[in-house]
This record gives sequence, structure tokens and C-alpha cells, in this order.
Amino acid sequence: MIFERTILKKSLFLRKKNRFLHFQKNRIMGRAFEYRKAAKEKRWGKMSRVFPRLGKNITLAAKEGGPDPETNAKLRNAINTAKAENMPKDNIEAAIKRASGKDAESLVEVVYEGKGPHGVLVIVEAATDNTTRTVANVRSYFNKAGGAFVPAGSLDFMFSRKAVFEFDLPEGKDVEELELELIDAGLEEIEQEGNRVIAYGDFTHYGTLSKALSEQGIEPDKATLERFPNTPVDFTEEQLVDIEKMLDKIDEDEDVQNVFTNMS
Repeated sequence: MIFERTILKKSLFLRKKNRFLHFQKNRIMGRAFEYRKAAKEKRWGKMSRVFPRLGKNITLAAKEGGPDPETNAKLRNAINTAKAENMPKDNIEAAIKRASGKDAESLVEVVYEGKGPHGVLVIVEAATDNTTRTVANVRSYFNKAGGAFVPAGSLDFMFSRKAVFEFDLPEGKDVEELELELIDAGLEEIEQEGNRVIAYGDFTHYGTLSKALSEQGIEPDKATLERFPNTPVDFTEEQLVDIEKMLDKIDEDEDVQNVFTNMS
């Protein structure tokens, strides 16, 4: 056990030693995440929009792994995220119950890829009970903005999909020691600003990271799967006006859950 921890400490030391080389990349990731978070908060300004989206996340999680948050990490995290947005307990319980109802049988997750104004790359994640309706609506938003869909999978390699966990650092916890404890669970990067911590890992390690955090006595108030552009692109203010106009239309669609772009 001592030998294993020594190896882990050496690994952590090497990671820290090489951090400067990855600093720019990490800052881009952080800026991209903060940008999307700010944009999402702006677009989700009305509770009439945010609660249904959070409800679908809960229903899908319960449908996939069962209604018990104790044994279903994805559901537990979806509930914590909903609570962080002040979603009422009754709404949360109703969303869990819907997973076993007939309406949930046709509820599926779909992903659309496209190019928008000025060549911006866009990935749209949706949850719908009518894919015909959803694909027609999302396609129209691209077309009206002068963009178009691209074949499925065309943009996937241009983004890195990450599990992102946000939480307040518990009293008495050291972020560097926490980083050491989470390495084996798939942790790639960890950022701290004040008492707030954001942990990143590949999306395939969502479950192991969630479990490892729980074992450390940490229940993230936000846990999501985000897509980060591998090569972020800067757009002018004039171009951003056109791009944001299209993104706003997409985000207003009741079936759309998340929108990701290659904007820096």
C-alpha cells in the first residue's frame, strides 16, 4: 500500500512539473466551460425552461439505472444538480416516477451536428419523445441561420467529452491530497478558485469519479458531461451576434438539453 502511494505521489509530482506545458490548454478548457455556463445561465433565465430540462435529465437517469439514487450515481448527480438550481422536491420526485411510466418508454437522447454562421461548429444534445419533430425543428434553426447539418460523427473527433464535477471543498480537505486520491478514478485535471473546485475527467470515467468523490464524503452539486473543442476558434463581435442569435433559437427548443460549440 505504501509502495502504491509512493508511485501515486511520484505521478502527481510529474503531473505538477508538466503543468506549465499544459497551462494554455487548461485555461482554454476553463474559459470554454465558464463561457458555456454563463451562456446557459442567460438562456435558462426562465424557470419555465430550466426545470423541464433538469426533469428530463432525472427521468433519463432513472430510466437508465433505476430509481434509487443510492445505487444510481447518475441519478444522484442529476438530483443534486436540480437541487442546486432550486428545483422543488415534488418536481424531482415526479421526474423519477415518470421513468417507470409509459411516457418515458419513447423518451430518447439524440445528438445532432452542424455548421452555423461563419463556420462555427455546433453539437446539439436533445432528449425527445418524437425524433421526427425534434430533427425538423433543429434543422430549421441551422438552415435559417445559413448553416446546415453534417453527417453524424463528423464533428465528434473535434471535441473532447469530459465529466465535470463542481463542488465546495469540505472543511479540512486539501485539494492536492484530493487530487492524489482521485487519480486512479480517472481524474485528469482539477481547478480551485476560493473554496470552489471543478474536477475534470474523460466521460468514460463519470461513474468511477462520482463513486470516488462520494467515498471522500463529497457530493457534487453539479455533475455534467461537457464537450470541449480541441481547437477553439475566435470570432469577431459581429460574427458572434449572428452565432448567438442561432444558438438562442436552438436553446429555446423544449427538446434541446445542451449546445456545444468550438468558440473560444
